[in-house]
Amino acid sequence: MPQTILTLSTRGAGLYEFTGEADAFLRTAGAGEGLLAVFVRHTSCSLVIQENADPDVRRDLDQFFKRLVPPSTDPSMRWVVHTDEGADDMPAHIKAALTQVSIGIPVAGGRMMLGTWQGLYLFEHRDRPHRREIVLHVSG
Repeated sequence: MPQTILTLSTRGAGLYEFTGEADAFLRTAGAGEGLLAVFVRHTSCSLVIQENADPDVRRDLDQFFKRLVPPSTDPSMRWVVHTDEGADDMPAHIKAALTQVSIGIPVAGGRMMLGTWQGLYLFEHRDRPHRREIVLHVSG
């Protein structure tokens, strides 16, 4: 079964679309019908399928999660013990636990069966830039 690892470089917290890279993988793999499994190999970022037409959606989603889980320096987060890599460390793990690290997407005719406005995103929860690995595996 075809498989590859994408490496995405982030510039800090936010959503990074990789729909085009996943499409290119399916074309290269010669996928027809099946399932695309997408898995991120990290514990402080996650994966989401989200609207890719209006960038305000990504901005608002990022802001919502920042308010839902603020940095560990925020008074409401004084219970946090794990701060080895900074004030965004444990909050990033919490955000990843609230979302998902793997997604399964049906494939038909060699294309993901995403809706008109849907795109695949890496949701980076850390403030600093990172290199993230995403495994793409197609089975049929």
